[in-house]
Amino acid sequence: MPVKESVFTPNSPAPRPFYSQAVKCNGMVYCSGQLAADPKTNELIGGTIQDRTRLVLKNLSAVLEAAGSSIDNVVKVNVFITNMDNFGAVNEVYEEVFTVDPKPCRTCVAVFQLPRGTDVEIECVAALN
Repeated sequence: MPVKESVFTPNSPAPRPFYSQAVKCNGMVYCSGQLAADPKTNELIGGTIQDRTRLVLKNLSAVLEAAGSSIDNVVKVNVFITNMDNFGAVNEVYEEVFTVDPKPCRTCVAVFQLPRGTDVEIECVAALN
């Protein structure tokens, strides 16, 4: 049976009691979906979809670093948005963050709704350092 280890950092919003921010297993780290919530207050931020996407990726980066990885080690990303009209705006921020080749594999889907009424959620899988 594989050994699994939960990851937690106060530099990303605290998870609900029924899931982990991330789990390390077999040299990989599997990150739960992140929303654009301020890690200190757990409140969703306003602003533009770009602002929210930046914070989501910053929150994911904090979790990855706490796990012993980094955004540069990401191999798979799943992006969930509530409006495909925001696809280009999310991509603008995504390209600012994922600069190392090869770029991660990615899926982006439009969904009916996301937790807490937000419009973007991102999860990822990365290799450990």
